[in-house]
Amino acid sequence: MEIFFGAFTSEWEQRRAALLQEMSAGGRRASAEEEMRKRLNQLAQLGSAGGGGGSSGASGSPGGPRKGRRAPRSEEELPKGASRPMDVRLAAVAKGSQPAVVKMASYGGGARVGAMLNYVSRAGELKVEDESGRILDGREDLARVRGDWDHLFQNRAESRDIGSFTIEIATSAFASDAAMHELVRSSLTSGFGDRRYAYAVEKRDDGSLTVQGLVVLRSGQGERLTGDAKAAAIIQSRHDTSAAARDAEAKFSFQGYGNGVEFGASRLRDLVERYRDLRDDSGRQIADEKTAANLVQKEWRGELHSRKSRDVMHVIMSARAGTDVAAFEGAVRDFLAHQFAGHRYAFSMHDPESDPKQEGAGGKRPHVHAHAIVAMKSDSGDRIETTPAVFREWRSVMAEKARDHGIEMEMTDRREFASPPAFTRTQVQPVNREGRTEHVGTSEAAQGRYDAKRSGRRTVPKSDRSRQYIIKVQGSWQKIALASGDQQTATYAVRHGEYLQSGLLATQTETSTAVIHADFGSNFRTNLVTLEEMVLEGQQLRETSRAEFEVYEKKVETALFKLQRTVASEDRADFDEVAGLARDFVNQKRELVELYEQRKEALAEQGNQEARNDPRDPINEAWNTAASKHGAGVVEAGNEAMLDIDH
Repeated sequence: MEIFFGAFTSEWEQRRAALLQEMSAGGRRASAEEEMRKRLNQLAQLGSAGGGGGSSGASGSPGGPRKGRRAPRSEEELPKGASRPMDVRLAAVAKGSQPAVVKMASYGGGARVGAMLNYVSRAGELKVEDESGRILDGREDLARVRGDWDHLFQNRAESRDIGSFTIEIATSAFASDAAMHELVRSSLTSGFGDRRYAYAVEKRDDGSLTVQGLVVLRSGQGERLTGDAKAAAIIQSRHDTSAAARDAEAKFSFQGYGNGVEFGASRLRDLVERYRDLRDDSGRQIADEKTAANLVQKEWRGELHSRKSRDVMHVIMSARAGTDVAAFEGAVRDFLAHQFAGHRYAFSMHDPESDPKQEGAGGKRPHVHAHAIVAMKSDSGDRIETTPAVFREWRSVMAEKARDHGIEMEMTDRREFASPPAFTRTQVQPVNREGRTEHVGTSEAAQGRYDAKRSGRRTVPKSDRSRQYIIKVQGSWQKIALASGDQQTATYAVRHGEYLQSGLLATQTETSTAVIHADFGSNFRTNLVTLEEMVLEGQQLRETSRAEFEVYEKKVETALFKLQRTVASEDRADFDEVAGLARDFVNQKRELVELYEQRKEALAEQGNQEARNDPRDPINEAWNTAASKHGAGVVEAGNEAMLDIDH
């Protein structure tokens, strides 16, 4: 059904029509719930196997590829590196081949394309090449990219997760510091409700107090403040009508807001540096930067429900120091053309000879690498999938293209070498950029992960699926050790086989971990089914009241909470993506509720009660037709996902 937006005169009708068009466009515009179905399916496959480790191959849907998404390649279509025998790959590494490194650095909204290209081009000083082979020379060419790609962007606004606030409290002297903090927390809680916050107090000469702090903008009931003057007025009103207002007069204001854990941890560390006595909403002292980061990472993260647009991704491909730069550039060019055919992208090479950025500022790295900025959506409407199986395929393709250019390179899996998992950008912060960047963890757990990776500590995943994979790897190392006529290769194979054996023996002694994984599958399956049911329930939300919608939203959040408790730590990234998509779906339904409210208000002002109740309203008929059709598609997709879970 084609919808012509010009046929509608009121704003709410145009917005609803636009949303209708997006939901009914099928292959041209992939809907939020379609994406979420795919991720639920993939997460189900991880959970049914016990979780953990990287996927050993690309996953597919039994019903075939859905519209609007690139289908996983069949076994015949995979590059020759993807089906390269394990014995061949590992033997090549033992003889000196380097591993293929393809990293997902970050995602970003369309508004950040200019900044991302500016970064990878060193402010226009380095050559940038696009998908057609055109050289983007200088800032003017780079600036035009945003306009050329704009039709591919959703341009969703990032959620406002954490606000920076100030409160001026007019009061007299206190008997003790404890009494002062009790009054401050009473004032804050009267306005913020059950939101989490951290604060510091400055005493003025006249006896008044200035309180600086951060607050999670989303409440436990799902209300999200905007972190601006409007939000301050709401908080002020709540305080003024509370019992706390009788104890002291307080004036609330917001100075800004930000998105995500990284923003919150950074701002809280700044407060630690400025104030000696920083406390949280329960009165606990936040004594140092590590405690501050732990508070945001471990306690606030789950309450943020952060949302960030994914219009583009930043991918990094790297090779060992000493690798021929021209050959690697050719390999990168071929990799991008093969893997992201039909998508817009631009890439730039960084090597120590040509990098204008000095070593102390993070430039002139000893290894050659390339940065690519890729539009997530193609001109035909396909979106790039980012799953463990897809990342593995990327490394396979990169290794194949490198070999085509004379670079010995292989796709590797960390389980084959008992390597620890990588740390993410949000888990660390840089402290020294000279040479190899040094970091510190943003939490105790993150520091442990960073230390394990940097020290090369040997570790193996604990899931049953990974154990079975490691047993196969041990067999390959044994074959290589026996068949190789080269002593150095044989020694390498024996040593890595011993690493794996030691890791397996160590995990067998960790009985507590074994117990956790023993019931993981059944709990995971039950909670995933519950989440599926909640999503399907959302299809029944047509013209509904806000109260009914809020009940539905709480059900989804409860289902996500229960599912989160049964997801293994190594599969947390997959869960986070599913949760984000589920919340995007809920946000879409919230917009519909708001549109209906606006419509009713407009009609009420016109006194057009008859039009509001007219069942023959052509706009409503068009909506019901498209929404019913869309709902059927989601139910069908849900059935496919559940079949995968059952089998």
